[in-house]
Amino acid sequence: MRNCQAGSLYRPARSVLAGALPGFSPNRPPRWASLSDQLDDSPFEIRLMSGNSREIQRNFAPYWGEGEEDRRLFDQLDLDSIPQHVAIIMDGNGRWAQQRRLPRVAGHRAGIASVRETVETAARLKLRILTLYAFSVENWKRPRSEVATLMSLLKEYLNKEIANLMANDIRFGTLGRTQELDPSIQRELQWAREKTSGNRGLLFNVALNYGGRAELVDAFNALWQQRKNGRQDEPAIDEQSIAQCLYTAGQPDPDLLIRTSGELRISNFLLWQIAYSEIWVTKTLWPDFRRKDFFKAVLSYQSRERRYGGLTNQ
Repeated sequence: MRNCQAGSLYRPARSVLAGALPGFSPNRPPRWASLSDQLDDSPFEIRLMSGNSREIQRNFAPYWGEGEEDRRLFDQLDLDSIPQHVAIIMDGNGRWAQQRRLPRVAGHRAGIASVRETVETAARLKLRILTLYAFSVENWKRPRSEVATLMSLLKEYLNKEIANLMANDIRFGTLGRTQELDPSIQRELQWAREKTSGNRGLLFNVALNYGGRAELVDAFNALWQQRKNGRQDEPAIDEQSIAQCLYTAGQPDPDLLIRTSGELRISNFLLWQIAYSEIWVTKTLWPDFRRKDFFKAVLSYQSRERRYGGLTNQ
């Protein structure tokens, strides 16, 4: 039985950069080399803006030259109004593979590169939280071979990327009924959580064996268990008491929900938390999702007026 959280689980993010990403090793691959070293030879001129925005500018300076569209989109961003929590429904791996007459597993494997670039982009934009929907409670209906492949890819990703998470001050977390996963998967997840627990930058959540309805059921059961154990002095159940029993207890709700592949549904994802999230849907399939797509989503978010049911002039 889950215990409800009385306080915030989220530890405030500190700067991912202070001239360079903390912990960057000189033995890292070029894309992850020290930003301060790369900036020495960079013609990029940092604009006058807030300290936080200048850090973000420095984070991306080494990339300019890789793609003009990326730079053009980045220049349109309001770096002082970046969403603090972005959630993504990663969809389209199967269709990506089908279009290329490849087995579905090829699409899942290709999607790993998108995860890597998305996590890196989120960290460099100084988001507080990135949540990716990796495996739903409904996904157990898929062929056993595909499920086994997905779990194998998860372990492969954690083993290959843990050094990058550490070097970029990224903390790894999970949402969902992970206790129902294979023990070998549970050990890998626990190892990654413990390994990165001291990091203070981006919180990178992966939703595994997750369902929005299942999360609410678990939250209500936790509340019921509290009262069953004699805590009758508890106040009436309200939004706060429910939120404290969710998998995301202590974390801010997503400001922006992204869905790839063009499907117009939320697929039982963060049903409670996305009540006022802005939603951005792209026809781009997940294996093709890159930095420029993330920028487009943030630009769309920044073009909207969030009223939370009120009026603009209130």
